[in-house]
Amino acid sequence: MSKEANVNPHYERGSLVERLEAALAADGFDTRPPRPEDLAALDQFHSRGLDATVELAQALDLDSTTRVLDIGSGLGGPSRYLAATYGCNVHGIDLSQSFVDAATFLAAKTGLGDRVSYQCANALSLPFEAEAFDVAWTQHVAMNIADRATLYSEAFRVLRPGGRFAIFDVVAASDEPLHYPVPWAPGPETSFVVTVERMRDVLLEAGFSIASWTDSTAAGLAWFAQRREREQQQAMPALGLHVVMGPGFREMTGNLARNLREGRAALIQAILLKP
Repeated sequence: MSKEANVNPHYERGSLVERLEAALAADGFDTRPPRPEDLAALDQFHSRGLDATVELAQALDLDSTTRVLDIGSGLGGPSRYLAATYGCNVHGIDLSQSFVDAATFLAAKTGLGDRVSYQCANALSLPFEAEAFDVAWTQHVAMNIADRATLYSEAFRVLRPGGRFAIFDVVAASDEPLHYPVPWAPGPETSFVVTVERMRDVLLEAGFSIASWTDSTAAGLAWFAQRREREQQQAMPALGLHVVMGPGFREMTGNLARNLREGRAALIQAILLKP
């Protein structure tokens, strides 16, 4: 069994669709369709939530002709945001079948099923022909993948010349170990964060050039602080990532924020170009 396959039990928690149907009904969306922004607390499964997705998208030149591959698409929040905002077609792949089913369900609920699609696939062996996409997109996915070189070379392969690779990921910021559990892993056995230097080197070795490289750690810390303040003042919402990850998710996000505060981890947003 590959190291990446060992990651799956962290995310597979029974029928997500049933839990999502109940959560949507509890929030009043059993009789009216939710908009993509209504689901942001649930389906933007990364630091800074929808803000990070909006910012990453604005760094690209997207329109209705853009073909996007979302690698590690999760519940499909970013893909639906891109389709709804820019009119582009987005195909998502994820290692977890339950996430693929949930993303497909939410696409139908939001009326975006004609512009987004999802399938269960491995990021290390993408089931697409070379030069099939204009943009490859990934947010908080690489930390679960030990073979970073293959991940980046596969993204390079499926991009057309002039295509862009949009990344938002957690990196190691020191030699100090991370506090666990974190949102992507219960312990170090399935967590494969690399230093920012290693991340940059492997991307360049894959053939990419760097269009932009931004440290988003300060923005992430501010977002986590605001999130913590809201949690202290408000009851748990019906729609949120706890629906997906269970009651321990608050501890996971708290540890990620602590890792950022203590300089053990950092957040990087990058746009890479395929020559």
